[in-house]
Amino acid sequence: MKAIKNLGLVILLIVLAAFSSKNISLNEGYGIGDVATDFSLKDVDGNTVSLSDFTEAKGFLVIFTCNTCPYAVAYEDRIIALDAKYKPLGVPVIAINPNNPAAKPGDNFEKMKVRAAEKGFTFPYLFDEGQKIYPQYGATKTPHVYLLEKTSKGNVVRYIGAIDDNYQDASQVEEKFVENAVDAMLGGGEIKVKTTRAIGCGIK
Repeated sequence: MKAIKNLGLVILLIVLAAFSSKNISLNEGYGIGDVATDFSLKDVDGNTVSLSDFTEAKGFLVIFTCNTCPYAVAYEDRIIALDAKYKPLGVPVIAINPNNPAAKPGDNFEKMKVRAAEKGFTFPYLFDEGQKIYPQYGATKTPHVYLLEKTSKGNVVRYIGAIDDNYQDASQVEEKFVENAVDAMLGGGEIKVKTTRAIGCGIK
């Protein structure tokens, strides 16, 4: 009986440790109101891209995405549409592939070039070589969106999460989280929904 109690205690401690670890990982990275540091990453054309390069920008849609995740692929056209809509208004898309190509060969740099050409990406598609940037942001999924507003303090995080509420069918979307957030930011209003749960594949 004592052995059973001890076993139960061990199992409970393991579960609590796992839960605690999960919470720690969820709390890492940026929160709403934090200032995001700049980065310098290589794009599919071999150029180094930083947020500071966009001198006229009012903000950025930093989107962690990749070639291989079905969720990311489902959102590609919508990401292109976001760039087309908001880049002229000063909020361009900056896409970053955070996956380790050793774990996901389909997300290597050469495959990124191919995918960007096939889809006609109109935005920088950057490679997080060494996986140094996505942990700073706290990204966990592909896609995972961070809306930044350029201010005198730096690039302030205004929204974190999903693009919208229906990854399967763009025509059935009821709430456009990112568009609502960008529109509110550009209009000087309050962003009503500041965080949502990103839906996608775990970063490898």
